[in-house]
Amino acid sequence: MITWFITGCSTGLGRSLAEAVLAAGHNAVVTARDAAKVQDLAAQFPGTAYSAALDVTDKAQVADVVRKAEERFDAIDVLVNNAGYGYRAAVEEGDEQEVAALFATNFFGTVSMIKAVLPGMRTRRSGTILNISSIAGRLAAPGSGYYSASKFAVGGVRRPAKGSRSARHSGGRRRAGAFRTDFAGRSLQQTKTKIDDYAATAGPRRKENDKTHGTQPGDPERAAAALLDLVSRSELPARLLLGSDAVKIVGNEVDGQRREIGAWKDLSVSSDFTSDDKNI
Repeated sequence: MITWFITGCSTGLGRSLAEAVLAAGHNAVVTARDAAKVQDLAAQFPGTAYSAALDVTDKAQVADVVRKAEERFDAIDVLVNNAGYGYRAAVEEGDEQEVAALFATNFFGTVSMIKAVLPGMRTRRSGTILNISSIAGRLAAPGSGYYSASKFAVGGVRRPAKGSRSARHSGGRRRAGAFRTDFAGRSLQQTKTKIDDYAATAGPRRKENDKTHGTQPGDPERAAAALLDLVSRSELPARLLLGSDAVKIVGNEVDGQRREIGAWKDLSVSSDFTSDDKNI
């Protein structure tokens, strides 16, 4: 039995993962901004589930919930940074306060959680951190530039060099494809500013025009099972793609990047010093 700490458990992948972890007999700290949405899990699994209200943008609350979780279960073995939401806007349309709030949750909230659990993991010299990112962290679709930037930032919080690792995988990322959750429905936010010149680019992906909700190929329950399987393994990848769409889209992106690197290689390497330079 190990102890999981999962953020954003009210719906979607977080909820499915919490249910799977508890059904497998593990301890789980299940959190949501509204604690009422996860209290049923604590009632169903009174010995192994601890439910708590948690807004990852509130550093004092983060520290308090982590402390109480460690008091309840002695240690946090697996942290899953799942809390986050989407935001649609062309770059010019983005509202500064809305974008700041997006980063406060998707990026800085993730960082706050990592910093809160790492002292315990360092002391024990063990622990696993799973940061739920997105294929948007590899490429930006029209209208999702700010959301992609927040996920690119999550991808940049990498584990320390191998020789200095305090946790088994402190900063691993799971790049998820489209899953049949509330991401493109209730939780998706967007700018109130709409500029006509972006109607053909960002426009089709505005919430009122997006028809993907309820049609996504990913099954959150199967994703939860995959994450349980992943954590049980002795070796973990730096990045795990979840979903066939993620494998296809990111694979195509990587192939495209390799082609572009090759096409521009001569110009790229022309910026190096050469053996003919006097200052070498």
